[in-house]
Amino acid sequence: MKQVMGKVIAGLIGFMGFGPAGLLFGLVLGHAFDKGLWRALQLSGPEAVHIMRAQFFETTFTLLGFVAKADGRVSEAEVDQAEAFFAQLRLNAAQRDSAIEHFKAGSAPGFDPAPTVAKFNDCLGPRRQAQHTLMVLLMGIALADGTFSEAERGALYRLAQLLDLPRREVDQLISMVNAQAQFQQRGNRQSSAGEGYRPRNAESELNTAYVALGLKSDATDAEVKRRYRKLMSENHPDKLIAEGVPDELLRVATERAQEITAAYEVVQRARGSK
Repeated sequence: MKQVMGKVIAGLIGFMGFGPAGLLFGLVLGHAFDKGLWRALQLSGPEAVHIMRAQFFETTFTLLGFVAKADGRVSEAEVDQAEAFFAQLRLNAAQRDSAIEHFKAGSAPGFDPAPTVAKFNDCLGPRRQAQHTLMVLLMGIALADGTFSEAERGALYRLAQLLDLPRREVDQLISMVNAQAQFQQRGNRQSSAGEGYRPRNAESELNTAYVALGLKSDATDAEVKRRYRKLMSENHPDKLIAEGVPDELLRVATERAQEITAAYEVVQRARGSK
């Protein structure tokens, strides 16, 4: 009943005022109102957070399958990446089965991501940080073999268009995620080599650090600090929870925050800052 009230009222007013043409216009207007009202009612109740998290979970794993299959097949590296992702999230048996089911659905031949993204948009609304977080997770699977193929990049562009994200934002995210992944690898090497580890090419590492932060090397100290604080705020668990990111995916955000911090420290050292 909640989803037809607007159509009934607007249609009746339109018919009384303008006849059959007014009825049609009223029904269209009422449908738009009903859709917005129903969504507002859904997302303002006590189940709102649960609904958003469930939708985020479903969308993430479905589109992970879509991106992994973008170049024609799901590679062994992508399967390993998905398995590592499942392990990192510490999914229980039921969650793992659900994730695999959604992954397989997204990687099925002829899969159309538009309905999945439409459900995501309808449930979470225009939450830019939630959209960015989703895209970053998808870029991780695309990077499983160490590079973005043209097909994978095309799949990400298609999803970004469905999310109404500008391509320039996607390109910057791809560059940042790629650079941040290098800092994750650097951290792993440093842990295995001990405290005495130093990168072979400090200049290259510094350039990577700037890209990881989404900055150019001529950024001022104030701009560097402001950018770092913005990225850390965006990836703070409390902020992501409010954006509808499920608990299981917060661990990925925590790891990304560590990579951002590592990049920031490289820039600060190069500038002689504490």
